[in-house]
Amino acid sequence: MTPAYQIERICEAFDASCEQFESMLGKLSSEENMEMEHGQVETLIMRMGMELKRRLLQGHFDIRGAVEPKRDDVAGPDGRILTHCRTDCEEKLMSLFGQVTVRRKGYSLPGVSSQFPLNAALNLPPDKYSHGLRRRVAEEVANSSFDQTVESIQNTTGGKVPKRQTEEIAVSVAQDFDSFYSGRQTNGPEQASNILAMSVDQKGVVMRKEDLRPATRKAAEEANERCGSRLSPGEKPNRKRMATVAAVYSVESHKRTPEMIMGVKPQKTDRPRAENKRVWASVEKEPEEVIKAMLDEAIRRDPDRKRPWVVLLDGAEKQLDLVLSIIFGYRSDVTIILDFIHVLEYVWKAAYSFCAVGSKEAEEWVAERAFKILRGEAQSVAAQMRRSAIELGKEKQKAVEKCADYLEKY
Repeated sequence: MTPAYQIERICEAFDASCEQFESMLGKLSSEENMEMEHGQVETLIMRMGMELKRRLLQGHFDIRGAVEPKRDDVAGPDGRILTHCRTDCEEKLMSLFGQVTVRRKGYSLPGVSSQFPLNAALNLPPDKYSHGLRRRVAEEVANSSFDQTVESIQNTTGGKVPKRQTEEIAVSVAQDFDSFYSGRQTNGPEQASNILAMSVDQKGVVMRKEDLRPATRKAAEEANERCGSRLSPGEKPNRKRMATVAAVYSVESHKRTPEMIMGVKPQKTDRPRAENKRVWASVEKEPEEVIKAMLDEAIRRDPDRKRPWVVLLDGAEKQLDLVLSIIFGYRSDVTIILDFIHVLEYVWKAAYSFCAVGSKEAEEWVAERAFKILRGEAQSVAAQMRRSAIELGKEKQKAVEKCADYLEKY
C-alpha cells in the first residue's frame, strides 16, 4: 500500500499539469475563443498541449526524485564506496516537449567524481538532449539540411537543438552502424535447402569535398572552374562518393514464364516471400568490404555450400567485375542474374529511335523484344536491332548500338 505522504507528493508533482489542463479547457470554452477558425483551435491545442506534456514529464521526474531511496552501496570508478550524499542535484534535459529538470541524489568523495544512480535508472544521455529528441534530429537530418532540421525541430516540437549540436548528434548516431549490422548476422547455419539469394547495388551520394575518397577529392581540387557555364542536369563532377548496398536472404524456388513476368498471364500461385533477409550499406567502407561481408554472411548460413547461390546485379561493368573477382574465391558455381528492369531501360531507349515517344507502337516494340530476351534470344534481338538501325541517323543509332552492345555483352 502506498504511504499517504507519497500519495501527497504524487499529487503535488502533477499540480502544474492539472493547472495547465484546466487552463486549456478554459481557453477552448471561453466566449472570446468561440469565434476562432478550426486552424486557430489546432494551433492553440498544439501550443498549450506541448506545454502540458512537458509538465507531465516534469511531474514524473519530480516523483522519481522524491521517492529515490538513499543508498550506501554506491561505488566510484576506483571501487570505493561513496559515503557523501547530496540531495536535489539538478540536471537539465531538453525533451521533445521542452526543457525539464531532473532532481536526484548524488554520491561523492573528495577527489572522486560524483555518481548519480537515478541517471542510470533513467538512462539519461551524456548530453542534455533526450533520446526522443535525438531520434527526431536523426530522422530530419537524413532527409534535409542541418538548417532545415533546426527549423523543423523548433516548429514541430517543444524542444530546441542549435545547429552545432544538431551536427554532433548526427555524427554520434552514425557511429552505431557497424554494431547494428554485426548484431543482425545469423548465429549459425540455416537448416534449409532453398535458394540463398544475394544482391549488390551502388549509388553515388553527393558529398562535401573533405569527405570524398582521396582520388575523387584530388580530382575535385584540381578541376578548373567552369566560368560562365552551368552544369548539365544531374551533373555533379567529382562530388560523389559511391555507397554500396548488399542483401542476403532465403527464398523458395518459383518458376515464372515470360508471360507472367510481363503481366500477360496471371500467376497461378503467390510468389514466395524472402525470409531471414539482412540488408546493410556503407558509404564509408570500400565496395570490396561490403561484398565480402555479404559473402561471409552467406558462408555462415550455408558453410557446406550445398544450397544454390544466386546473385542479382544491375549490369554495371565495374560492379560486375568486382563481384566476380571476389565471389569465385568463395564458390565457383554461383548463378549471376542481371536485373531485367535495367535491361528494359536500354530497350526503351532504343525503341524511341524507331517509334514516337509515348506511343502505342513503342510499347508493342518493347514488349516484342522483351519476350524474346526472356526466352534467351538476346543475341538475335541485338542483331536485328543493328540491321534495322542502318537507315537511321547517327544520333538515333547511338541508343540502338548501346542497347545491342549491352545485350550481346551480358
